[in-house]
Amino acid sequence: MADAEAVRNSQMSASDALEKWQDVKNWQRKLSNKHNSREFAKMHGCRVPELYWRGREPKTTDFGALPETYVIRPTIGHSSGLVFLMDGPLNLMDQKTYTPESIRSTLQEALDQNPDLEFLVEEFLRDEKGEHRIPDDYKFYMFNGEVASIQVINRLGPSSGYTSCYDENWNLMPSVNTYYPQADYQQPPQCLQDMIAQARLLSKSYGIFARIDFYATDKGAVFGEFTPTPFKGKFFTPEAEKMFVDYWDKYCAGLV
Repeated sequence: MADAEAVRNSQMSASDALEKWQDVKNWQRKLSNKHNSREFAKMHGCRVPELYWRGREPKTTDFGALPETYVIRPTIGHSSGLVFLMDGPLNLMDQKTYTPESIRSTLQEALDQNPDLEFLVEEFLRDEKGEHRIPDDYKFYMFNGEVASIQVINRLGPSSGYTSCYDENWNLMPSVNTYYPQADYQQPPQCLQDMIAQARLLSKSYGIFARIDFYATDKGAVFGEFTPTPFKGKFFTPEAEKMFVDYWDKYCAGLV
């Protein structure tokens, strides 16, 4: 719907009052824009990656002024499409090398197809050991402040990796979906409690269901993004679907 795109691409700021964020029906669509989601998280006191550049004109990006490691991602998109995790000339996501010119060309091609798109150039977060690598995703399935499941994705590339799921006390749960193969049990991140507290805070403000993603870094918990329709609703197990319906009925009834 045209109005949905207009809502998603509204330009918002962390300095905006909550009433301004919520000034339209289905206002949560604003948070599908990754720049807006950064601002919303900042407004709630969450840590976000440092922003080096934002815009629609890749030719204005001064790659010479960027650090050796940085991340490029679009404000609109899913499944890690058009995401660059740059370590020098190497993109860790696809293990290919890029020149600034080839990156600019790739971004411009995407912008030509979708003029509403913007790109963010951000800090490449280090993991809890201080290493630069494809980060593990901590994905919180949240219902109005309640944690249904925490899915960890040990990512190997844009659409490959392993997964395991936990409850908020870090007890191993059956995986909620079958997109990734099952990983072994892993220890919780040091910043787990901060992640849980921030996920609860953001989820209560969001109101209805959303998956809220975080990274565990040497700086602590760092916000990633909101995802209102994870995996486009596909690959979820019947048990997970029943659990999510039960959580919705208990914690989100009447909110839509």
